[in-house]
Amino acid sequence: MDEIIKRLERLERLIESQSINTKEVLNFNETCKYLELSQSHLYKLTSSGAVPHYKPNGKKIYFNRQELDTWLLRNRASSKEEIEQEAADYLVKNGRVKL
Repeated sequence: MDEIIKRLERLERLIESQSINTKEVLNFNETCKYLELSQSHLYKLTSSGAVPHYKPNGKKIYFNRQELDTWLLRNRASSKEEIEQEAADYLVKNGRVKL
């Protein structure tokens, strides 16, 4: 019986996560799950204006999932190979390396 309950709970979590991934507008709790953040951390991010959000009636907070994705993918770190290629391109462009 415990195994059935565990499987049902797992299925419920999967269904919930799929619905979050298809919705365009997320509420506060859905956003916590989507970003894998605690409520207190998300409150800090919204109060400081660090994450894009909406307050249509001045109380409840909503988020656009696409804006959250863009926010998540900011500050990309280049790979070692990309940095080395940029350095080589710079040296060639500025005539510091003779081919």
